Amino acid sequence: MTPDEQLPELERGAQEVLLAADLTRKLRRGVPLRVKAGFDPTAPDLHLGHTVLLNKMRQFQQFGHEVIFLIGDFTGLIGDPTGRNQTRPPLTPEEVQANARTYEQQVFKILDPERTRVEFNSRWLSSLSAADFVRLTAQYTVARMLERDDFAKRYKSGQPIAIHEFLYPLAQGYDSVALRADVELGGTDQKFNLLVGRQLQSAYGQEPQVVLTVPLLEGIDGVNKMSKSLGNYIGIAEPPADMFGKVMSISDTLMWRYYELLSFRPLAEVAALRQAVTDGRNPRDVKLELAQELVARFHGAGAAEQAHREFLLRVSERAVPANLTPQVLSVPPEGIRLPHLLKAAGFVTSTSEATRKIGEGAVRIDGERVTDRDMTLKAGTDAVVQLGSKRFARIKLELAG
Repeated sequence: MTPDEQLPELERGAQEVLLAADLTRKLRRGVPLRVKAGFDPTAPDLHLGHTVLLNKMRQFQQFGHEVIFLIGDFTGLIGDPTGRNQTRPPLTPEEVQANARTYEQQVFKILDPERTRVEFNSRWLSSLSAADFVRLTAQYTVARMLERDDFAKRYKSGQPIAIHEFLYPLAQGYDSVALRADVELGGTDQKFNLLVGRQLQSAYGQEPQVVLTVPLLEGIDGVNKMSKSLGNYIGIAEPPADMFGKVMSISDTLMWRYYELLSFRPLAEVAALRQAVTDGRNPRDVKLELAQELVARFHGAGAAEQAHREFLLRVSERAVPANLTPQVLSVPPEGIRLPHLLKAAGFVTSTSEATRKIGEGAVRIDGERVTDRDMTLKAGTDAVVQLGSKRFARIKLELAG
């Protein structure tokens, strides 16, 4: 792709590009950019939330740019204060090294190992003398540090802030100096740290890096950011069947967020899938495609096919009667909204009751819980509708007239 063709794909799913004009200018030079993303090895396994950033690295890599996967084995010993209301307990060197090894094994499920440069920031940060660190700290002020939201809240509430926590963004920023980064990627919660890198590069006589932030992916609960501690995560090393089932458990609305941030499909294909659902295609079928794509990425196509078959088998075995006589309903060209369908099929006596049941999560279509009260089904639908654990009906919709 030309630089101008690369830009829309690189901005896909990005929260912010600072500065977009700088990125355009750097791309138009026609020279591969040095693109850096850092990961502190604070936990042994990566989940799909981490892969949002890895996917963006992969895009840069596919466009011929140099990608640096930076493992923060030195900064991990400090502990990232981002989003913390108290000082983070530092990891031991043994914990950092063990976690770093698993990171190296897992990232190459997405990145090309032959075209990925793996670095450890202890290589340059450990060699800095005390005098070097003093010179580094002279490039930033306490006032600027306290502009950071989490530091400001802790300072105002009287929560202690250890001096070493101020060193974290400076050390991360110095990584960009050491690597002479053209672009640094990070989550939206890392924006402060990434901008420190821009300022330090200027102070050290380098051209400031472009900062590209990506959103924090919601977990399968659809509310909180994906996190192992919250239990709402999908680990990339999980067994295929578990990964497939978790993807299928997300809401129909959240599915599009996952398509945008996790799928490798072109934007035009995702838009076509959205339109197909609007035109009456069952969202479950589209979600099956997403689950199969993600499982195949981390476990291979064969494992994804097997997980797909096992999932459909589990759905079919959820006590659905095998001898359901189809109930045929006539619907107009625009289809029928789910609350009206439930009433027409005799599940409820009013659409308000139907709306309440949908909100309670008591309604399933082909075994999948439906929570979208505005869901519209169109002629051609042939599905098993379930209310609660014992009421089933096979509904076939045909065009009225």
